[in-house]
Amino acid sequence: MAVLIPLGPRRSARRVHVGSVAVGGGAPVSVQSMTKTDTRDAEGTIAQIRSLERAGCEIVRLAVPDEDAVAALGAIRKAVETPLVADIHFDHRLALGALRAGVDGLRLNPGNIGSRSKVEDVVRAAAERKTVIRIGVNSGSLEKDLLAKYGGATAEAMVESALRHVSILEALGHEELKISLKASDVGRTLEAYRLMASKVPYPFHAGITEAGGLQSGAIKSAVGLSLLLREGLADTIRVSLTAPPEEEVRTAYRILSSLNLRQRGPEVVSCPTCGRCEVDLIGLSAEVEKRLAGLKTHFVAAVMGCEVNGPGEAREADIGLAFGRDKAVLFRRGEAVKRVAASEALEVFVQEAYALAEEIEKEGR
Repeated sequence: MAVLIPLGPRRSARRVHVGSVAVGGGAPVSVQSMTKTDTRDAEGTIAQIRSLERAGCEIVRLAVPDEDAVAALGAIRKAVETPLVADIHFDHRLALGALRAGVDGLRLNPGNIGSRSKVEDVVRAAAERKTVIRIGVNSGSLEKDLLAKYGGATAEAMVESALRHVSILEALGHEELKISLKASDVGRTLEAYRLMASKVPYPFHAGITEAGGLQSGAIKSAVGLSLLLREGLADTIRVSLTAPPEEEVRTAYRILSSLNLRQRGPEVVSCPTCGRCEVDLIGLSAEVEKRLAGLKTHFVAAVMGCEVNGPGEAREADIGLAFGRDKAVLFRRGEAVKRVAASEALEVFVQEAYALAEEIEKEGR
């Protein structure tokens, strides 16, 4: 039986809404990602957003580097339901155009989009639409004077940068804000959020930026986000991977599920294999994960390779498969229900898993 991991109290933060998604104020930790298509390619971007929706992404950010990207936003907004955030730098006109196109949020730093009057134009337009603005500080793009003051992109420099931008928006009366303070290493990121926690009331968008490829980035993100979540310092998260954005979403949910904060889709448990295993369990386990990836219902599925721990682990899971030499035993909710040939086990297991998901859904309705 699973034992809950003790988590610290969630930091108290003002609740804001990015479209239909509540962030902060005790709302569930939401999962977001960013499209990796060229936003100017509206058709390709829409297809990727729909794929992200199927993976469970709740907020999608898009890069908006020029007016052609702004022009594509209108068609994208009409085609998808997910809240959209426009990522804007340097040109306030892009922010104004994105707002007119109907985006639900902006990611910008008011200090890099021009004069006070230009910032005021953006804030006024955002306020009219009750659009949330995320102050997004990245260790790789800090102001030169702060790098000189602190001797580099330290956590303290990141916090001071964020507070500068926050003060501009607060002076203009706009407090529909989120804040992110991201570095590519866990230590600096954690320290920055800790330093900022008591200085502002706004919710935190958390993640480890430029974390790396699928495996290394997922590991670094899991370590960093687990620490932030354990200390209550994350209200919405993005896992940043050099990989398809759907993998970012799946990894985020695995992190949240491991901490018992959110559950989405099956959790596949499988043994590491050893010399006792007489089937290709590595391939079978990967195929099970692939075949069950489209399910939204949460349950534990075990795929075990030998007779030592296999039956016990399979019995503990909601549905489990324990292999022997030429056969496998199928367990369902703690009971051995079927013996099948090893060659048929995968198809039988997947079919039974989908039936179990449907059963669980009916029980929950």
